[in-house]
Amino acid sequence: MKKNKYLFIGVLSVMLGLTACSSDDDSGEIVDPTDDVVVEPTPEPDPEPLNLSEYDNGSRVMMQAFYWDVEPRFEWWTNLTEKVPGWADAGINRLWIPVATKGQSGGYSMGYDVSDYYDFGNYEQHGTTETRFGSREELETFISTAHDNDVEVIADIVINHNSGGGLQYNPYRDKDTYTLFDEEHGNASGMFNRDYEDFYPNSVSNYDPGSLFYEETNLDHNRERVQNWLWKDENSVAKYYKNVMGFDGWRFDYVLGFEPWVVKAWLDEVGGFSVAELWDGRASVLEDYVEETGSGAFDFAAFYKLEEGLDRNEDLTKLTEAMLWQSYPEKAVTFTANHDTEKDTNEDNNIMRSNKMKAYSFILTHPGTPTVFYLDYEDEEFKEEIQNLISIHNSLATGELEVLHVDNDEYVMKRSGTGTNPGLILYISISNSTKRRTVSSNWNNVTLMDYSGNTTYNPTSDENGMVQIEAPANGYAIYSITK
Repeated sequence: MKKNKYLFIGVLSVMLGLTACSSDDDSGEIVDPTDDVVVEPTPEPDPEPLNLSEYDNGSRVMMQAFYWDVEPRFEWWTNLTEKVPGWADAGINRLWIPVATKGQSGGYSMGYDVSDYYDFGNYEQHGTTETRFGSREELETFISTAHDNDVEVIADIVINHNSGGGLQYNPYRDKDTYTLFDEEHGNASGMFNRDYEDFYPNSVSNYDPGSLFYEETNLDHNRERVQNWLWKDENSVAKYYKNVMGFDGWRFDYVLGFEPWVVKAWLDEVGGFSVAELWDGRASVLEDYVEETGSGAFDFAAFYKLEEGLDRNEDLTKLTEAMLWQSYPEKAVTFTANHDTEKDTNEDNNIMRSNKMKAYSFILTHPGTPTVFYLDYEDEEFKEEIQNLISIHNSLATGELEVLHVDNDEYVMKRSGTGTNPGLILYISISNSTKRRTVSSNWNNVTLMDYSGNTTYNPTSDENGMVQIEAPANGYAIYSITK
């Protein structure tokens, strides 16, 4: 697969010297005038903003429509159904939902301890009929409502580990293991019954790739029977989810637990949007996985560069280092938080609340498929701002990307736009004071405004497109032209 590299400025230092200058010898600080006499300028009329609804670049946003241990239990599908129309109106066209089938923990399960792949809340087992999220009927209503609003539903798929089966003697481990899955033991649907031969090791597979989860019930995807039940047969998990339940795509959980060819084979069989959870901050590892599987992947490289740049190192030059979206924008799924990072006690695995909106301004103006986290979107402090960023993403965030300036506390990026779409300039600052910087735009002799609403500074570009823009202290601005 040929890599589609975005313009990222080969010789950054030369470019910066040519295109960027600040209002105080490149410090970026605003210098107060020292004149004794101040002449009040004639007030200029407020510039008229563009109607962003007239600029549709075809891009949309995915939402992770859950968090860890969602509440209230048994009502989640109904909760999502009520929110779908509003999310669609905001510009969201994909909803990634949690594992929708019965787990060993029954009514308390988030689904990742998968037991019965076909119990969507319609079989009595593990102490409940409904899943933590509700009944099968409520799930089907939610999926139907999403489709009525032109929103795709992405299924979370766990095909590595199983949990909740019955105990049986396992000759390949020479002990009892919980590897019996049938109508009486964690698989009330009676579909894809399993025993120790379906898990590593077995009579044909001595190799055990290992697993962080439920090691003794790690599915052997090399077995034809397992392949048939997971993706090949007409009643396979993949085809049942797609053709019967109506799912539109896949989020593959913990792909480190099985070989990349499994995802490729699944997608070759059923297709659909796909994103893999390959938890690795190295862009090269993510690129290799995309090339080998054909699947998209969460851009953990971008996530960690945002965390390092905004939090850990307070150095925005980190935002120019290697990320998946630079080489595979159509396969990179960018994010600022998910159900795992938000409950992780390791500070290096989450972005501080005070920097969340700067991180969102980055992923919602850069290439890739940005993902909004449910708890952030539904946070009243963030909601209106995220909605505005989604609007900017779906309209002005298009065209080639060029970094105009970067240093420890400033990052300035331009999207060139396409055709009649003017594009935008993003200015992030982690300085404690307001910053201004002169950069090269694509717009000649036109008044600009900040469409984020974080500053009221409205500069005018000169005949060569040079313009001085402003970022608020520890904040961001997103400039484009006015009418």
